[in-house]
Amino acid sequence: MLTVIKAGGAWLDGSPVQDELDALAGLPGDVVVVHGGGKEISRWQERCGIETEWSEGLRVTRGDSLALSSMVLSGWLNKKLATAVSDAGRPSVGLSGEDGGIIRARPIDPARLGSVGSVDRIDPAPLEALLAGGFTPVLSPISKGASGPLNVNADEAAAQVAIAMSADRLLLVSDVAGVRDGSDVLDRVTHDDAGTLNASGVLEGGMAVKVDQGLAASDREIEVRIGGGELLADPAAGTAIGTARTLAAVAS
Repeated sequence: MLTVIKAGGAWLDGSPVQDELDALAGLPGDVVVVHGGGKEISRWQERCGIETEWSEGLRVTRGDSLALSSMVLSGWLNKKLATAVSDAGRPSVGLSGEDGGIIRARPIDPARLGSVGSVDRIDPAPLEALLAGGFTPVLSPISKGASGPLNVNADEAAAQVAIAMSADRLLLVSDVAGVRDGSDVLDRVTHDDAGTLNASGVLEGGMAVKVDQGLAASDREIEVRIGGGELLADPAAGTAIGTARTLAAVAS
């Protein structure tokens, strides 16, 4: 059993409660954690007097903001989370997508976004070596580009790691209980559902990315759920993502 967990920056920002960390540490089989941290980057940019730039809802990452993003994601937050998971009872090692070329990425739109990338390919060998040694990898999404580091969306990084490693489950953990339609948390979202929700404006921003990446992983026979920290203890929590066939297989 291999579970890939995306620990969302919003969830981390709320300081995960010890019960949730204990649940993560107690998960059966192997675990790989991929984390975000956008809010923490913004806080450090403000402290350092670096203006936070946005373009059509996407963070612009260049120059000093790229250096700071790398320091926050691959340094401060990465080690903080790896230590917390280790302290909860699951020995962990923090690293980034740059290390060992785990995540190789290509720029999305350098003129507009700077050093923001999309996953080109995943080399799971370093992650597999850590798992074989009894360690849980905790992975920052700062990735290796042809001309330097690239900041990759953590949901995309987690989904592509799950696909490359043929994971059994992908848990996209954030500070929301699941995919919402109004005040209701949806039990499941299929490709057809996603099209309808997109057209009605229900899916937007970060949730749209989560659903899109979740569907890509589900298409590869991976069980996918989106929700809050309760996902770590309750396999039926949150919103299940996938095709009607894969969701039926999970339910059985």
